[in-house]
Amino acid sequence: MSENAQQESALHSDGPVTDCPPGKQLTPNWFAVYTSPRHEKRVGQYLSQKEIEHYVPLYQARRKWRDGSKVTVDLPLFPGYVFVRIDRSERVRVLQVPGVLSVVGGTGRQPASMPDAEIDALRAGLSLRHAEPHPLLTVGQRARIRSGALAGMVGIVVRRKNSLRVVLTMDLIRQSVAVEVDGAELETLDADDPGPT
Repeated sequence: MSENAQQESALHSDGPVTDCPPGKQLTPNWFAVYTSPRHEKRVGQYLSQKEIEHYVPLYQARRKWRDGSKVTVDLPLFPGYVFVRIDRSERVRVLQVPGVLSVVGGTGRQPASMPDAEIDALRAGLSLRHAEPHPLLTVGQRARIRSGALAGMVGIVVRRKNSLRVVLTMDLIRQSVAVEVDGAELETLDADDPGPT
């Protein structure tokens, strides 16, 4: 049996088939979900209860409470956003989750999927590097991380004290994150080099 025939058979065996072309609606993709302010972790808990695959990138930050005590807290790396891996038919289930405001759309008010490689790289690499939110950057020296965690991702190089950071931007949600890198891990790109495609 050919691979296409196997996929077609698997699609039909999972239940009723919609009017969409095969493979378009039933293939899970990553989508960005916009949440109520400071509800990212709570939305993640609800998604777990509904058994919806999701990813809430977090970073650790030191905070000082009014009583003078200092604590380390886990905060969302992309404030206001959670990533879900669903097929388009599950969009309504996600929108029913308390705290979810919308699924980020592209053109024509349709949800816009994110590249699997981008989310996979974040999931695998962020825990291995120091990362924190960063204001959106559009101008600067572009570079590709060529080794280690997040290898292949392209961002803009900035200096902070004695360290180098690469600011990676999630274009769909227009938010950036800065990760610490060693200069030897970077490959500078020309302005006309589009980076990964």
